[in-house]
Amino acid sequence: MLKTLISLSLALALPVLHKEGLPDDLHMNRIQVIGSHNSYKKAIDPALFKVFQQKDSVSASKIDYEHIPLTAQLDMGLLNLEIDAYADEKGGRYAHPKGLDWAPGQPPFDPDGVMNQPGFKVFHIPDLDFRSYCLTLKQGLQDLKAWSDKHPDHYPVFITLEVKGGEPRKENSMLTEPEPVTEATFQALDKELTDYLGAENIITPDKVRGNYNTLEEAVLHDNWPALKAARGKFLFVLDDHDRKRAMYIAGHPSLKGRVLFVNADPGTPEAAMMIRNNPRMPEIKDLVAKGYIIRTRADADTKEARLNDKSSFQAACNSGAQIITTDYYRKSTHFSSDYEVSFDGSNKYLRINPVFSNITAAAGAH
Repeated sequence: MLKTLISLSLALALPVLHKEGLPDDLHMNRIQVIGSHNSYKKAIDPALFKVFQQKDSVSASKIDYEHIPLTAQLDMGLLNLEIDAYADEKGGRYAHPKGLDWAPGQPPFDPDGVMNQPGFKVFHIPDLDFRSYCLTLKQGLQDLKAWSDKHPDHYPVFITLEVKGGEPRKENSMLTEPEPVTEATFQALDKELTDYLGAENIITPDKVRGNYNTLEEAVLHDNWPALKAARGKFLFVLDDHDRKRAMYIAGHPSLKGRVLFVNADPGTPEAAMMIRNNPRMPEIKDLVAKGYIIRTRADADTKEARLNDKSSFQAACNSGAQIITTDYYRKSTHFSSDYEVSFDGSNKYLRINPVFSNITAAAGAH
């Protein structure tokens, strides 16, 4: 009887571990994940890419990469995705990319005609880099919801969402001009996210703020959900730091009633998640230690991959940024390189955040 009581006491004292070995009560800001950048992107058709390369070889090299489908990335274990969304209120704005005429003979990119339907479209660059695994945001969200339903115990998936449009058009641009971004655009975006994922499956600013006066106050008091409560859910952050961010916040102090977090500055009521693309910024570690969730990049514009240079990835790991994005969770199929990003160990894309590893280890020892 005494042995049984001792065993039970020890069991209760130890943290409950999930199958990946992370404690159930670990808050979601105390993990570190690897995900993808421009996650929806298919390769530019070779014929069109050759035309572009002849005109601007430097710019062409920067977008010479591709991904596998979103759900295939999640199946691998990636826990961050990035989506670019273009408003298309009436439908058809991007249905006939000019690039199809610049290099005749390409295969069709929208055989089902979904680009003619109203709603947000997902691709990289109008008329040029337009092939996508989810041509519409609706399709992408439906795919994510179906995957999540099949894997209800999955860790939270972070999604960076950039709403394209609203910037001054470049002089002499030949590309289709995006629709302006307005308050109505963001209202439609919030609605689309909740309609197709379900409000109960999204970690919103309201859920993190709880009873605190501001979202930042909640974050600084470690009020992010524990992993057990965050499983099966998605979290979105708006990638903008200027006009569109201000528009999204307007009328929603501390992001009350909003679906997305924003790339807010420390010291503001909306500060919870931040984007710091340069992993060598010394402020990242301090921000992470305070409780903010930071997204950074391991590579950009194919540069690190071509040089097989992992120094930026190592800096990202050491910074403690919770989200590290890459275009190379697999080796490139576009050029010869051994560059590939993953953590050491059996779990290649998820681990306890090094900034908090000592705290977590100490907690588990008691």
